[in-house]
Amino acid sequence: MIKTFIAILSRDVRLAWRHGTDSLAALLFFILCSCLFPLALGPSPDLLHRVAPGIIWVCALLAAMLPLERLFSADFEDGSLDSLRLTGLPAPYIGLGKILSHWLTTGLPLLIAAGPMGLMLGMTVADLPALLMGLALGTPLLSLIGGMAAAIALGARRGGLLLPLIILPLASPVLIFGASAVYRAQYHLPSEPELDVLGAFLLVALPACAFATGAALRAASQD
Repeated sequence: MIKTFIAILSRDVRLAWRHGTDSLAALLFFILCSCLFPLALGPSPDLLHRVAPGIIWVCALLAAMLPLERLFSADFEDGSLDSLRLTGLPAPYIGLGKILSHWLTTGLPLLIAAGPMGLMLGMTVADLPALLMGLALGTPLLSLIGGMAAAIALGARRGGLLLPLIILPLASPVLIFGASAVYRAQYHLPSEPELDVLGAFLLVALPACAFATGAALRAASQD
């Protein structure tokens, strides 16, 4: 079962990098959207320093959502999803493999780009550990929530419109605690409580989102 899971994961990662338009679009959106805020807010270093964590987290959330509509739909439309189920791998593991590939090709590049973008927005080097630790916990959470939402919306007539309605309410606590960890670091307060909450969210979301994704994939295949 582990070999089948790794094979599905490597297949999706290869496909994502071979046809890297979605991942590249998400990264470029993150960078360009972050660069627009200084133009709108003005060049004040103090203002940018205060709002930079919120900017980074909001842009990361929106960028992570961009490739989600095709996370399962391409395999669903060409019948590959049914073929994956014939491998004998349980549906939750199939969903988890595709969610992990989304994080590797979208969430991880966003995490790497967040450091330079934070410095550009006026954050100090001392603020970066809280930002990067929060994103290291938060971006897998966004992928899990987004993958579950993509599976639920699979086959829906207007699934692209349904996705934000499912994702944004569930992702709001991730956004709040992730940005709050950086704000506390900016005021020289410990950010560990917020990071601990994000870690707890991740431990709960990992099995819960995997099983919910698997159930949605089974329902879509039966339809």
